[in-house]
Amino acid sequence: MTSVWLYSLTSVVFVSFISLIGVLTFGLKEDSSKKILLYLVSFSAGGLFGDTFIHLIPEAVSESGFGTHVSMYILLGIIISFIIEKLLQWRHCHIPTSEEHPHSFAYMNLVGDGVHNFIDGLIIGGSYLVNIPVGLATTVAVTLHEIPQEIGDFGVLVYGGFSKSRAISFNLATALTAILGTLVALSLGGFAQNFTPFIIPFAAGNFIYIAGSDLIPELRREEPRLGKSILQIVAFTLGVLMLFSLVFLE
Repeated sequence: MTSVWLYSLTSVVFVSFISLIGVLTFGLKEDSSKKILLYLVSFSAGGLFGDTFIHLIPEAVSESGFGTHVSMYILLGIIISFIIEKLLQWRHCHIPTSEEHPHSFAYMNLVGDGVHNFIDGLIIGGSYLVNIPVGLATTVAVTLHEIPQEIGDFGVLVYGGFSKSRAISFNLATALTAILGTLVALSLGGFAQNFTPFIIPFAAGNFIYIAGSDLIPELRREEPRLGKSILQIVAFTLGVLMLFSLVFLE
């Protein structure tokens, strides 16, 4: 059990500090940042789908069979993600954006980011309670999702009126809620036998929602040029293959 705590906390701290990735954008032009982000989003979507269908769902099925309860937990993960996103959508503001008056959507984004990071922490802790390889695979998937998400969150905060240094500080603060989520997952997992059979398919539903509702639509919004489309497909496939390669650790 000590190794589970060690792996879980090391992983979640690593994932949390990805929020500092906004520092790398300081020297990049806006056009270059958008191009890089596009392929990171593709890679991330592939990684999330890969972890869901190669690791999480098979693990949930092997534990208790593919019954209705597994399907319901997956659907619950999708529904909860949908509810959270609806509740935290930004509101319109008529006061011009400035560092003295950031738009409310910037603060709403922080709240939403904090909630999602807490869920990421729950997922990481819960996956390590299953076994170390599943925990590692899930950490990789969360990491792949966090890189484009944190760059995107950084961009939203700057666009909403935050200075770059302030945006990075707030991003890091919300990222630390993932540590709290992991601590909750590990604590509950130690006392409740039915916790991990729930959190694994729930995480799968959460990942399906993020990849299908947030990431894929972003890719479809781009102008359908053949070269870009091929690179997106390649990046997506590489994301899936990276998660598939972790099967050999099990």
